[in-house]
Amino acid sequence: MAARTQEALVVDRFGAQARAYLTSPVHARGADLAALAALADGQAQALDLGCGGGHVAYAVAPRVGHIVAYDLSEEMLAVVAETAVQRGLGNVSTRQGPAERLPFDDAAFDLVLSRFSAHHWRDFEAGLREAARVLKPGAPAGFVDAVSPGRAVLDTYLQSVEVLRDTSHVRDRSGAEWQDALARAGFDVGAVSHFRLRMDFPTWTARMRTPPAMVAAIRAVQAAMSVEVQRHFAIEADGSFMLDVALFAARRAA
Repeated sequence: MAARTQEALVVDRFGAQARAYLTSPVHARGADLAALAALADGQAQALDLGCGGGHVAYAVAPRVGHIVAYDLSEEMLAVVAETAVQRGLGNVSTRQGPAERLPFDDAAFDLVLSRFSAHHWRDFEAGLREAARVLKPGAPAGFVDAVSPGRAVLDTYLQSVEVLRDTSHVRDRSGAEWQDALARAGFDVGAVSHFRLRMDFPTWTARMRTPPAMVAAIRAVQAAMSVEVQRHFAIEADGSFMLDVALFAARRAA
């Protein structure tokens, strides 16, 4: 079996599913998306880091002068560019590349936003450092991602089912890990908002084209877990469950 880089895994897993992410209800709407977009009012130059289906860019475009949708997947970016035109959002542009090596000048942006991307980054802290580098001193940033509940037994379960569902998954960090990493990257962390999202199991696995053997493995893990795990994630009879999500509002240190 030929080995692939982390970047190749991400492109393989997400490129073919670009339109599925465009229409995904979990990604297309939600209180977390609205809260993230609320950080954008009045900013001139914004970056949607790891844009996926482009939902942050679409939500933010009416509030900013210009927004760059940036992603590793060219297929995702093609969908974003097409959708922006269809929606009359002429201030959205696209750029391709990894989070760890942003092709932008220092202090190029007045706002950096990222949603459901960081858990795929090969080097989480390098991605955050790059986000800080391209942001103007004192300018705002917002990061939304799935978060680990922190307790070891819950963390082990979450990482297990995530990688079974999607082999490009790297790690869902805890809230404390996020705050520490943001501080090391050069951000002053402000408010942290918490959300719970219901993940419909058939849709969750179909969106990532999870192979049947992997789907069966996830269901076997769910059935075998302790009451503590099943209660925290509110695992339902069909495998659907609740996912912890957090929004970290921050500013680049002046």
